[in-house]
Amino acid sequence: MQYRKKPVVIEAFQYDGDMVDKTGYPYVPAWALRALEDGGPMYYAEQGELYIKTLEGDHHVSVGDYIIKGVQGELYPCKPDIFEQTYEAVE
Repeated sequence: MQYRKKPVVIEAFQYDGDMVDKTGYPYVPAWALRALEDGGPMYYAEQGELYIKTLEGDHHVSVGDYIIKGVQGELYPCKPDIFEQTYEAVE
């Protein structure tokens, strides 16, 4: 059998190495900032690298990766090439 992925709208942003623009204002959605709060699913390791806690373990977020908020509120990183093959902008 073959299956097609159901069309679903997700929220995401592309990580550029930090969460603020050149003026010091956060460019990321509010849910991403909340995820960085103490005990949240996103955290910076001692060396300043960003990680996301998932059911499969902690995943490193590289600069250029997209951070996706899934349909059940779960967060996970996605490489840019996979993201561009899988998702398109919604107007």
